[in-house]
Amino acid sequence: MTKDATTKISLAGFLITFTGAILFSTKAVIVKKAFADIQVDALSLLAVRMICALPFYLIVAFYKTGQHENKKLTQRQWWFLILLGLMGYYISSFLDFVGLQYITAGLERLILFLYPTITMLITSVFFKQKIAAIQKWALLVTYAGIAIAFYSELRIEAGNPDFHYGSLLIFLCAITFGFFIAGSGQLIPQIGATKFTAYAMTVASLGVLIHFFIKGNFTVIESGNTKFWLYGILLAVVATVIPTFLISAGLKKMGSNNVAIISSIGPVSTIIQAHFILGEQIFAAQIAGTILVIAGVVMIGWKRAEI
Repeated sequence: MTKDATTKISLAGFLITFTGAILFSTKAVIVKKAFADIQVDALSLLAVRMICALPFYLIVAFYKTGQHENKKLTQRQWWFLILLGLMGYYISSFLDFVGLQYITAGLERLILFLYPTITMLITSVFFKQKIAAIQKWALLVTYAGIAIAFYSELRIEAGNPDFHYGSLLIFLCAITFGFFIAGSGQLIPQIGATKFTAYAMTVASLGVLIHFFIKGNFTVIESGNTKFWLYGILLAVVATVIPTFLISAGLKKMGSNNVAIISSIGPVSTIIQAHFILGEQIFAAQIAGTILVIAGVVMIGWKRAEI
């Protein structure tokens, strides 16, 4: 039995993780709202998010590094962390922001929520963890839910020529984020959740900013648009910094399996927020697909807890 399996859900751990999941779920809604309100491209919006978030992660990184019990990372750990940081919150975020230009926030969250199943497949292939029978059923249930929601949304978005392209980008985002989660599961026990989060997010922020300095449009930043910076602050603080540390605290208190199960509230939260804030439709097939996706993820989490 793994340590994760014996970690029980505490009230504090539940509230911390639940709040983190809700805040994370605001990201797609804030991005879609920014696209609707101001003339901004995905890279510029991602860059302002990281500009506003980077100081917080640098402060935490310096604090953790300065502690007496801090252990220096090995060269292998540094390279692994840099790879994970760039993959998880640079490449994944860029794919996500671009994809959100073409599909609804609700569908984005559902497709992105495939990452637990992708993580399971990655750990099976690269770390030789067996996939149990119930996990295979969980995969079937999860992807059936996505198929139902996707087909229903396709009928509504029939006039959108970029619908398939946007959906593909979000699916690629789920794959890269799945690699990030699988890799972080190997590295976090070695260096600690808070230190890993601060370092990985710092690496990701620098990756985004280098990309922006090479290919970005400086006009929107130089314009001094108040709304642009307001959305950047909201994305950085509400949808990035606070939830990343809340989820890290939840992982420490309850373990990744319990966090994954509680985080299943994410898609539901996004769909509800998108309906009331963005005016996105809620329809029966979407609800059915969401229930199946969440059920599949919960089945995976419960099975892991029994190992």
